[in-house]
Amino acid sequence: MGYAVNETFQKALAASETSCSVQVHEYSELPVTALVFSPELINACATNACGNYNATWTCPPNSGTIEEQRKKILSFKNAFVFTTKHDLEDSFDYEGMTKGKELHTALTLEFRDRLGNTFPVYGAGSCPICKDVAGQYRCAFPDPCPFPEKKIGSIEAAGINVTELSKAAGIMYNNGPNTVTYFSMALY
Repeated sequence: MGYAVNETFQKALAASETSCSVQVHEYSELPVTALVFSPELINACATNACGNYNATWTCPPNSGTIEEQRKKILSFKNAFVFTTKHDLEDSFDYEGMTKGKELHTALTLEFRDRLGNTFPVYGAGSCPICKDVAGQYRCAFPDPCPFPEKKIGSIEAAGINVTELSKAAGIMYNNGPNTVTYFSMALY
């Protein structure tokens, strides 16, 4: 099954690139046992620096404990990881970082749609499915999630250390000055 899934993921990713006009920088597969879970990430989430702590269904504490996340993820055999790299004007180009994340998220959503609901998908940041009347991201929380089958978890909110993930997958975490790299993964 490993080869068939690999081929399925590669085809879904290539079709998603074309559909979204977003280029994948790197991709790899690795056993989920190579993932490093860091409780410190969940503790960092509790500082609410991004504003999503206790405000979405895919971020702590509503995403489950690190033990629950770990158990779910380790119930799969492999992870398929991909990145996008975005050039910035300088290291303070917040607008460029935001645009890069939006492009990466669009690619992740398209990839997930092409895979269907068979494989859990994790992306960069909180789930981007729900929008408010102005078209801005707004999780339905505390109301029930209207799209539980489409939810995209956050890699770091699951307690996965992305720096260690990049090492285990053989993918660059830092792609040089004035760039930002975003990660997504699917489990199988």
